[in-house]
Amino acid sequence: MELSKNKVMPIRGKVQHYAWGGLSYLPELLKLPVKKGETYAEYWLGAHSMDSAELEPTDKGKILLKNYIDAFPKETLGATVAEQFGQLPYLLKILDVKDMLSIQVHPSKANAQKEFEEENKKGTALTDPQRNYKDDNHKPELMMALSEFWLLHGFKSIKVLERILHEIPELHFLVPVFGNGNYKALYQQVMEMPQGQLNRQLNTLLDRIVPHYQVGKLKKNKEDFWAARAALTYSKKGDVDRGIFSIYFFNLVQLSPGQAVFQDSGVPHAYLEGQNVEIMANSDNVLRGGLTPKHVNVSELMKHLKFEPTSPHIISGKPAGADIDIFPTAAPDFELGRIHLSKARDLELVSNSTQLFIVLEGEVKVTEKGSDGFARKKGEAWVSFDAAQSNLKAVENSVIYRAAVPAGN
Repeated sequence: MELSKNKVMPIRGKVQHYAWGGLSYLPELLKLPVKKGETYAEYWLGAHSMDSAELEPTDKGKILLKNYIDAFPKETLGATVAEQFGQLPYLLKILDVKDMLSIQVHPSKANAQKEFEEENKKGTALTDPQRNYKDDNHKPELMMALSEFWLLHGFKSIKVLERILHEIPELHFLVPVFGNGNYKALYQQVMEMPQGQLNRQLNTLLDRIVPHYQVGKLKKNKEDFWAARAALTYSKKGDVDRGIFSIYFFNLVQLSPGQAVFQDSGVPHAYLEGQNVEIMANSDNVLRGGLTPKHVNVSELMKHLKFEPTSPHIISGKPAGADIDIFPTAAPDFELGRIHLSKARDLELVSNSTQLFIVLEGEVKVTEKGSDGFARKKGEAWVSFDAAQSNLKAVENSVIYRAAVPAGN
C-alpha cells in the first residue's frame, strides 16, 4: 500500500442490518436497492475493526479506511492524535430506529481498561457472546435527531419517579423499596427478580395496557405506550422482558430535528424510535439491561450504572463560523459538526486530524488544493486527512455532517 498524494478522498460506509432497523430510510438516503424482508438499521462511516469504510475504488483496488490509517497513522491522523489514540478515535453513524433498542450503559475509560484485562486473564474469547468487554475503551455517544426522535435517558427525578410508582397500581409494591430516592435498591429489585415473580408483577399491567396500545389509544409521551410496544416486541415464550420496568424509571425524552443528547459513561439509555446522526468513541463496550435478545449480565450492568437522577440536557448547535454549527460534549474523542451551505456558496476547510463528511441534503463539489475535485450528492461521503486544505462549493442548498477530533487534540 502506498501513501496517496491526495489527502481528500471519496469513501463509502457500511450498512448494518440489525433486526430493529427500518425498511426504507437508509436505502432511500444511500440509493440502495431494497431487499424484501431486509432491515436497514445503521450506516457506519469510520475505521472500525468490525466493518471499516472503504476508499472509493481506484486503480489500486479496494482499500479499507482502517488499513490505510493503520499503514500511515501520522500522515492521516496527525502526530498528536496518532500518539494519543493510536487509531481513528470515533465512529460516525446514521441510524433508523424502527423497533426500540436495548437498555444499555457504557463503562468509563478506566473501568473498561480494568474489566477488559480481567476478561482477558480469564481467557474469554473476544467472539464469545457472553463476553462483556470487547475492548479497553469507553463509549461516550452523541446523537442528533434527524426526525422526531424518542429515547430513554437516565433516571427520573425523585419526585417524578415517586409519582409514577404511586400512579401505576402494578408498581405500588416498589414504593417502599425506592423510599426517598434509593435508585440502586429499586433497580436491583427488578433486575434480580426471579423470572416467575417478574411475570406475575408485570402481566397484570400488560393485560391492562396492551389492548389500549393495539387500538391506538395510547400516546407516545406516556410510558404505557412504550411498555406495551416492548412487551409485544421482546416478551418471548410467556416470559416478560424485565427492561419494561426501566421504561417507567428512566426519563422519556422527545427530540425535534436538530436537537441532540450526549450519553456519557454510567448513564442508562435506550433509543426508541426515529432517525439520527450518531457519533461515538470507537468501542463496542455495551452492558445491556433488557429490551434485547442479546446477553444481559445484571451484575456487570449494576457495577457501572450511575444510580442518580438525571436531568436530560438537550444540546443545540453552537455556531463555529458563518456556515458551521458544532455540538460540543466533554468527550475528547469526537466532535459533531453540521454545515449549511446555500447554493453557490464556498467554504474553505483545513482538517484537524482525520475528518469524515456525509451529505444529507443537496450536492457539493469538494476540491482539494491542487486537485480537480469530485462531486458528493445526498448520501455520499468523503474523508479529509490531517492538515488537508479543501474547498466546498454548494451546487444546491446543502447540509453536510462532519465528524472530527476536537480542536486542540
